Amino acid sequence: MNIIVISTLILAAIGIVSATVLYYASQKFKVEEDPRVDEVEAALPGANCGGCGFPGCRGFADACVKSDTLEGKLCPVGGGAVMSKIATILGLEVVEENPKVAVVRCGGSCENRSRTNVYDGAKSCAIATSLYAGETGCSYGCLGLGDCVEACTFGALSINSQTMLPEVNEEKCTACGACVKACPKNVIELRKKGPKSRRIYVSCINKDKGGITRKACSVGCIGCLKCQKVCAFDAIIVENNIAYIDYTKCRLCRKCVDECPTNAIVALNFPIRKVATETTNIEHLNS
Repeated sequence: MNIIVISTLILAAIGIVSATVLYYASQKFKVEEDPRVDEVEAALPGANCGGCGFPGCRGFADACVKSDTLEGKLCPVGGGAVMSKIATILGLEVVEENPKVAVVRCGGSCENRSRTNVYDGAKSCAIATSLYAGETGCSYGCLGLGDCVEACTFGALSINSQTMLPEVNEEKCTACGACVKACPKNVIELRKKGPKSRRIYVSCINKDKGGITRKACSVGCIGCLKCQKVCAFDAIIVENNIAYIDYTKCRLCRKCVDECPTNAIVALNFPIRKVATETTNIEHLNS
């Protein structure tokens, strides 16, 4: 018999045997997937941003199906409406989660933080950080090169041309966390959005001693402890020369904002306080 024919028959036999083995192996070790995973995934927005803490929408859907409760699970893009749909599909109770939003914990604008040198390299925060501390005396602050803007797929971040700091559009921010991961300085944080979008936080992460911080930035936290002493809710921790406000304890009273000598504490979306004038006080006394 021709050698070519023999070779062909041998290869065909090997192929048939291999296919048979693979078929039986796939049947023996196959994993049955709950069909509800497809339903839950279809209810998700499909952003695959990873903000839920799982590898994409499919991973989140699988985790929801396998869990006995939706506690601790939230699709930041879809929010409560999507979680309600998922709860209906799975026959579970909706667990309300406080929505979050990204905040930029640096107030070192061009006006508040003077430049000591000029960076002339690649316009990337990651690259600049690997080369040197930055253009100012603060080695902790925002570099303003826009890695966070590039990472945001929802268009919620932009660099202010005047301050050279990133600004967050609250309406577009989904709290996916992509900007947090992209920032090599860890300047951006996800915080509870708060009632009526009102938030209070320390807009500084400089761990240098007070005198050094103040010299580098006029609105830097100097770790003076004044905010901690005035807080009646134990919401403020001062460690490594920097104050941090625990949003789970903060009651938005704004006493710390008034007490801060450097204006390092930011209060967002609060109504302007009415200042009692001397005239109104006199009228009040006469009435």
